[in-house]
Amino acid sequence: MRSFNKKLKIAHVVAEVSPYSKVGGLGDVGYALPKAIHRLGHEVIVISPYYGIVRKKNVEKQSIEPGIDIEIDGKNYPLSFRKHVSPDGFIIYFVVNEELYGSSQTVYRSTDDEALRWIFLDQAALELLKLINFEADVIHAHDWHAGLVANYLKTTYKSEKIFKKTSSIYTIHNLFHQGAFRWQDLPEIKTDKGTGSPPVQKNYRKYINFAKRGILFSDTISTVSERYAKEIMTPKFGALLDPFLKRRKERVFGIINGIDYEVVNPAFDKNVYLNYDFNSLDKKNKNKAELQKEVGLKIREDTPLLGVVNRLTEQKGFKLIMEAMPTLLKMNLQIVIVGSGKGDFLKFFREIARKHRDKVGVYSPFTEKMASRVYAGSDLYLMPSRWEPCGISQLISLRYGSIPIVRSVGGLHDTVTAFDPISQTGNGFKFESYQTDEFLVAIAQAIESYKYKESWTRLMYRAMKQSFSWDLPAKKYVELYNISMKVKKKNNGN
Repeated sequence: MRSFNKKLKIAHVVAEVSPYSKVGGLGDVGYALPKAIHRLGHEVIVISPYYGIVRKKNVEKQSIEPGIDIEIDGKNYPLSFRKHVSPDGFIIYFVVNEELYGSSQTVYRSTDDEALRWIFLDQAALELLKLINFEADVIHAHDWHAGLVANYLKTTYKSEKIFKKTSSIYTIHNLFHQGAFRWQDLPEIKTDKGTGSPPVQKNYRKYINFAKRGILFSDTISTVSERYAKEIMTPKFGALLDPFLKRRKERVFGIINGIDYEVVNPAFDKNVYLNYDFNSLDKKNKNKAELQKEVGLKIREDTPLLGVVNRLTEQKGFKLIMEAMPTLLKMNLQIVIVGSGKGDFLKFFREIARKHRDKVGVYSPFTEKMASRVYAGSDLYLMPSRWEPCGISQLISLRYGSIPIVRSVGGLHDTVTAFDPISQTGNGFKFESYQTDEFLVAIAQAIESYKYKESWTRLMYRAMKQSFSWDLPAKKYVELYNISMKVKKKNNGN
């Protein structure tokens, strides 16, 4: 009988791992969470593809050439691995297949057979554990790309002795993404029922709902904030999977993401103009002046500077910002936007910046350098998301002393509390409905509060001192791993 207080063996399967293959927040979690769990004394490995961009980074690694293939729909795909010891001591195994990953310099590809890459990854992860004899207590599968891991554990690999006691957890990072298809456009006749082994035949695999199978087959399910765990059980946020989540609601848990303050911190961020912390807020004002100068805005210390660092998508609320722009341009403020994404959004904001050079600056594509400078130089941070499972940007803005203005949804609701100038509590500004008027009211409240410098300084100080590190989330995940192991043990009947 296993003790649930012992050192655990945990394998993470994830499509991105920062800094090797980071595209967004998933990449940050793919490294920072295993790092935090490793620091708690558990044995942790990460399994992720060996993309062309990883190969170009030329990291120190050991080749593992087992000489095996994975057969998918009658075709054999060669499988090998690159073993890399991370700077923090845990091991990352990169899955190698030249056709599926190496020939591409990017993480994601818009191809007609994108599902094939993730079918291969999920089987490759299990083949690796067999190869290195890693008897995992838990396999932690992240987002839809790894959604088939638990499915394979309970079907194709069910009789494998090494997995007899291995439990599974599936983390939903964004339920809007469910597979290599747009669920909104899929006719009912092609909907994946989610039963049995994944249908890997070429004509069917493009319609596999990886997320649905992760939900149905995993021992436990988590998502990245407590609020989002509740929201996804409703039709409004459930993206047609809410009935399946409600069916398993006793096994759905919300754990807010953290951020790694050894990486995200204005005290030693090499990208900011001048390093600072909550005891040297005068240096933040110098960052603001340097940002205004670089962007081409007038240097005005008393004019509130609003920053936006995010993907230019509907999810992140850019439609709301577009609708609010005519009013914002009449207000005493400046705006700097950094991001990559949809052409329509980018075209709109670039045109606004061209016509209003004294008020608006736009930088695209996204760069870490400009992102850091906007966090450090802005007074306020806009994040009016339509939906937000967790959100990392608002957590970063808090540490950099850029006070967030957010919609009260998902992780934004859980991490931002409304500022009260009377009691001097709260760390930001919030609004409820996805409506332009409510958004503008929140901005107006923030700009009015900014006028009172002593109160504002206390607000920045309080925001910067707040901790959203990975320490507590990592401990909660270890608790969840123990729950997963108990569920697996119960289902095994021993």
